[in-house]
Amino acid sequence: MDFSWKRNLVVLWVGVFFCSTAYSIAIPFLPIFLHSSLGVNEHLEAWSGISFGITFLASALISPYWGSLADKYGRKPMLIRSGYSLAVLYFLTYFINDPYLFVVLRIFQGLLAGFVPASIALVATNTPEKHVGYALGVMATSGATGGIIGPLVGGVVSHMWGNREAFLFSGAVVLIAALIATFLVRETNLNRSGTRSNVREDLRSAIANKSLMSILGLSLIVTMSVMLLEPLLTVYVLQLGASQKDASLSAGIIFAAVGIATVIAAPRWGKLGTKVGYSKILFIGLIGGAVGNLLQFFFTNLYGFGVLRFGYGLFFAAVYPSINAMIVKVTDPEFRGRAFSLNQSSTQIATMLGPVIGGFLGGVIPIRVIFIINGIALLATAIMIRSKRPDEAYQKQKQQATEAKLATK
Repeated sequence: MDFSWKRNLVVLWVGVFFCSTAYSIAIPFLPIFLHSSLGVNEHLEAWSGISFGITFLASALISPYWGSLADKYGRKPMLIRSGYSLAVLYFLTYFINDPYLFVVLRIFQGLLAGFVPASIALVATNTPEKHVGYALGVMATSGATGGIIGPLVGGVVSHMWGNREAFLFSGAVVLIAALIATFLVRETNLNRSGTRSNVREDLRSAIANKSLMSILGLSLIVTMSVMLLEPLLTVYVLQLGASQKDASLSAGIIFAAVGIATVIAAPRWGKLGTKVGYSKILFIGLIGGAVGNLLQFFFTNLYGFGVLRFGYGLFFAAVYPSINAMIVKVTDPEFRGRAFSLNQSSTQIATMLGPVIGGFLGGVIPIRVIFIINGIALLATAIMIRSKRPDEAYQKQKQQATEAKLATK
């Protein structure tokens, strides 16, 4: 198994990297595409917001269903389904000339998504226990790296060939991810003999698992924290003194600083979590993220702000690998596909709501104050995690249940 899990880790890292790159290639150009290629001249902001958010809403609603299929038939089939479906949808976007059809395609992109959570679930269930933290930390870097590279690749493709052609390029990149999943991924730990549960039963099981619900709530909060600032950073960079001409580049560099920090730090946090416990590492990451946000209120120099964002990223890189590792700790192996899909629902809802709430807050209070709100929210979440320790509480509860069962025999 030693070779198998390492090979899977490398292969799935590459697959998620390609999938994340493909997604982020097109996202920055959605408003331009809607305006220049689809003829949207009125209410462009509303069209852009709907086109962006509808995908996450559709994905959040359908994820539990895909999770139940993954636990019954395997995570690899979900990778293959998602990869080829998304590739076809990206290719179809090239031919679209109507904004309503474009929104329909965006809905189907959400409904057929799932490559990333299926990859994480496969790594989590096919990696030896002592290496799970490290493996999930490594996986966290793939999405971050794709998010850094994607807009750069998209800018080059869009500049050289056009916005419409960027979707063709995205389709080709996702197709590579699908081919990788088809021919190189191996799944060994799977029991197909059980009956497939329905979504209602899965939700009942998840609600009954208080530790899992705590982690899903945490996942929603931290993703909301990240996405609150998504529509505001470019505006804030302008407020810090960047020229109109350089604002997009400066904002891009600042966005990339967090991603680069994640690539550097996430595997190390994951490995450390295996030794000292994931709830402790999560607590450190949340405290570091909270302090980083609070300090950003006081930094009014553009370069200092960029350096601080990098430092914030080094600590916040501990959060998502710890959350994923804790999901493994608080669920039984046969439920993990559904657990990761429910986690995707949480993050997708937060990804959809965060920019909307952030945009609203940015219109009524200074952007600097939002850093304070973010910092306090992360600090409160860190204190809650420190007191509850959901992974340790679950293991204790499970041990007590086992002892009680033995006592009745």
